[in-house]
Amino acid sequence: MAGEKSPRAFSMEELPGHLIGEVLSSGRLAAGDLARLEGTCRALRPLAEQAASRLCAARMACSVIGPAARGELLARCGGSWKKVLRFLQSVEQSFDTVHTSSGNMQVATGRYHTLLVHDSSVYSCGSSLCGVLGHGPDTTQCVAFSRVSFPSLARVVNISAFHNHAAFVTESGEVFTCGDNSSACCGHGDVGRTIFRPTQILALKGISCKQVATGLSFTVILTRKGLVYTCGSNTHGQLGHGDTTDRAAPKIVELFKGPSPVVQVAAGASYTFAVTDDGTVYSFGSCTNFCLGHGDQHNELLPRAIQSFKRRNILVVRVSAGDEHAVALDALGYVYTWGRGYCGALGHGDENDKTSPELIVGLKGQVAVQVCARKRKTFVLTDEGSVFAFGWMGFGSLGFPDRGSSDKVMQPRVLDSLSGHYVSQISTGLYHTVAVTNKGIVFGFGDNERAQLGQEFIRGCLKPTEIMFDKSSIEDIAIAAPSG
Repeated sequence: MAGEKSPRAFSMEELPGHLIGEVLSSGRLAAGDLARLEGTCRALRPLAEQAASRLCAARMACSVIGPAARGELLARCGGSWKKVLRFLQSVEQSFDTVHTSSGNMQVATGRYHTLLVHDSSVYSCGSSLCGVLGHGPDTTQCVAFSRVSFPSLARVVNISAFHNHAAFVTESGEVFTCGDNSSACCGHGDVGRTIFRPTQILALKGISCKQVATGLSFTVILTRKGLVYTCGSNTHGQLGHGDTTDRAAPKIVELFKGPSPVVQVAAGASYTFAVTDDGTVYSFGSCTNFCLGHGDQHNELLPRAIQSFKRRNILVVRVSAGDEHAVALDALGYVYTWGRGYCGALGHGDENDKTSPELIVGLKGQVAVQVCARKRKTFVLTDEGSVFAFGWMGFGSLGFPDRGSSDKVMQPRVLDSLSGHYVSQISTGLYHTVAVTNKGIVFGFGDNERAQLGQEFIRGCLKPTEIMFDKSSIEDIAIAAPSG
């Protein structure tokens, strides 16, 4: 009405503290959001810190550790609950999509190819051997990231790539696979037929899934209820069913029906890891390279808890399965490795094998948020966005331009060529590596013989080189298989 006064605007300081606290601890804000908010108003600093403390306490990874361990984690994060929250959120995203300023992204590297999720769409580049790129039978190679076709309503939120097949999980919990299906690793119940385009696993229809892990000719699937399904080759017991019988369709791993749900799975060449919400790591499959971590070289046909962690009361939150070694991250941000020590891939300054997990002393001063292992090399991301790498340079795939393409880096060394960027996620394949920053910039280094770095005219990169990726203008650039 005429003459009526408009409502008076309130400053943030005038709002009740409990109301601000409720909003800040609603669970929708990231650690960076709290930091930016308190930067605009000093009066909000204690409220933002209190909200971060509440958000940390609500997370399973923080609630399962005791008061003393929580105190140590807080100290390692400089006494800031916002940094603890950043650590916990970064760990949660390490094998999933990461939040960047240009959208949600995830990267996965296979033998000679790379997969990338950008805002729920999938792009691939490199060699399409056995249809692993998902572009159909007429494509043998993509020299730049090309969009992969999915059903119109499918929004992809998790991906995994290995040598000759790939797997995808959609927002609605459906699982799709493509690639070489000679071992039935694609889970469609038939053997021998190559799957050239992402195809839904009908055996999992009605079962909501959240993560996939692809190994050498087998696949591991994690449901939102914390159950595990496996399919494909089972020569060494890597499917976890107590036998060595291959499975053409996903079968539930009975042992994980217990009270502790699985929160993450990882697949190596012929072995599997599963991490439960109480910090226990289970391993099964081939132990030829000591990768199961039990102190011996015996294969395991059923999931077996790694007792070395349990005896020391170490709670593991994430694990990565390499070709010949493994690496784990605990709830305090410490890193452990075991398996073959070729080329210094274990980060202990030598090439000695380790039959059970051993702490990397050279990284004790770092708070790690992601670990990544593949062919005789290891990467570790820290809560400050730095990258440490060690092991075999592998055609430059370790990222140190001052080292030869076949050199060995025996201890953790920071990747200075990426020091100007905050790296949010990294994935390494056979001879190439791809990283994503918090701004959504994609870097690649290593071998590019088959365009797996998304570069058309170079054979390789010894130092991280930006992969130009523009979702709004990207075009499909592929090399078709010759007809006839």
